[in-house]
Amino acid sequence: MNSPMNSYSHGTSGTSLLGDTIGANLDRAVAAWPDREALVDVPSGRRWTYAQFAADIDELAYALLASGVAKGDRVGIWAINCPEWVLVQYATARIGAVMVNINPAYRTHEVEYVLKQAGISVLFASVSHKTSDYRAMVDQVRGKCPELREVVYIGDPSWDALLSRGTGDEPYPELSCDDPINIQYTSGTTGFPKGATLSHHNILNNGYFVGESITYTEQDRVCIPVPFYHCFGMVMGNLAATSHGACMVIPAPSFDPAATLKAVQQERCTSLYGVPTMFIAELNLPDFASYDLSSLRTGIMAGSPCPVEVMKRVVAEMHMAEVSICYGMTETSPVSLQTRRDDDLEHRTGTVGRVLPHLEVKVVDPATGMTQPRGTAGELCTRGYSVMLGYWNEPEKTAEAIDTGRWMHTGDLAVMREDGYVEIVGRIKDMIIRGGENIYPREIEEFLYTHPRIADVQVVGVPHERYGEEVLACVIPRDPADPLTLEELRAFCEDRLAHYKIPTLLQIMDAFPMTVSGKVRKIELRERAVRLGRPGADSSN
Repeated sequence: MNSPMNSYSHGTSGTSLLGDTIGANLDRAVAAWPDREALVDVPSGRRWTYAQFAADIDELAYALLASGVAKGDRVGIWAINCPEWVLVQYATARIGAVMVNINPAYRTHEVEYVLKQAGISVLFASVSHKTSDYRAMVDQVRGKCPELREVVYIGDPSWDALLSRGTGDEPYPELSCDDPINIQYTSGTTGFPKGATLSHHNILNNGYFVGESITYTEQDRVCIPVPFYHCFGMVMGNLAATSHGACMVIPAPSFDPAATLKAVQQERCTSLYGVPTMFIAELNLPDFASYDLSSLRTGIMAGSPCPVEVMKRVVAEMHMAEVSICYGMTETSPVSLQTRRDDDLEHRTGTVGRVLPHLEVKVVDPATGMTQPRGTAGELCTRGYSVMLGYWNEPEKTAEAIDTGRWMHTGDLAVMREDGYVEIVGRIKDMIIRGGENIYPREIEEFLYTHPRIADVQVVGVPHERYGEEVLACVIPRDPADPLTLEELRAFCEDRLAHYKIPTLLQIMDAFPMTVSGKVRKIELRERAVRLGRPGADSSN
């Protein structure tokens, strides 16, 4: 039973975990709905029913086997969103090869590291996209990666040449649902990223229960503008869809707000995904009102907190009355917490939901590891089927993240409410310690969002000789011609925030540095502030 006192909660459910491999689960969907659409690529107009989808997956899987790819071998994919990405995902799962997701934004230094660290033998790659010439970059690093024996380019004769090798005679290897199936490199803020290694059981169940939470059926059509290389696209999108017989809709190779709304309208999508900045970009299109979005009922918003006004518009103007907020991390496949379809506006914007079925979460004191009382901030930890097998070939780093009780330490500061819903208040490393006082940037940010002249704000700590750290507010003004002064900002906070929480520094910005998954890179804000010296006058107490 969940304790009313401690910040611990577990997800009970009358629905059992799936014991399938990804291939076996797909077979069940194909048997149930062979003629329903499984995949639509709006840019090219290509469409697959479940029967056609399975046939193309088998063709690619047999070709990989004929090419010498064995169970456990690492197959890389360095590509933008396209149908071939999805085929590689399911074909590698069919034969037990470990698909390694490579961020399309990576350049030669990063891709060389991943190719070597994961020991990739076959690489699928886009030919080019925007400013990225993938073929030229592969040519630069290929000689330094001795295990890389073949590169297959999507939309190139090398793709057809690979497919021609398969005879259909090669037997599929026997697989366990606990076999590693996917390596995803987490975006490290320092040093090289780490390869979170995930099993069939990890990601299939997570996609399935995320889909269950928003009541997916074979009638749903899911618009996926988020990247496939990230769990948001390939697990919460693709696996949530196929485990329910729903249709995956690709609106564009990379995020384009107009293409996304066009795809929703054209394909009568019932669900739409995105980080808050994507929804903001869609809502801000000059011709937003001209799109027919009446088919939408649900969707998922994740990656960063959703401002209240944005959520109101998503529900009212995009018809997404059942939109869900998800919280997770690559190492937990990814989702641990999710809001439910009937949650009110406050729970959807003030929390990241409650624990998913078959998972446990707790909030602990970072110093002692003891579970905190409800309502008290601490580090969020999660345990259950979703926790990764470990970081690829990095046992020491795995041990730092997963303790002996198999709890994954997220590094996020959280508060569990009395009702079990969880608020994320920041990152442990983002917490500011000023003169011995712990300051949570999220609390100050939420307060500053109420200022009528502030469009967006991020709060970080920067070094201070006397206090250890001081509070810097990085502000994007609503009107660039009328930016706030530090004095105005501090006057707004006076008597409403404790004196030690009031920013002593202010930096006016046009935009924040972002990760490709939509998170603000606070480490860059800090480094920039240190590099520039003290932005704004210091009028600290």
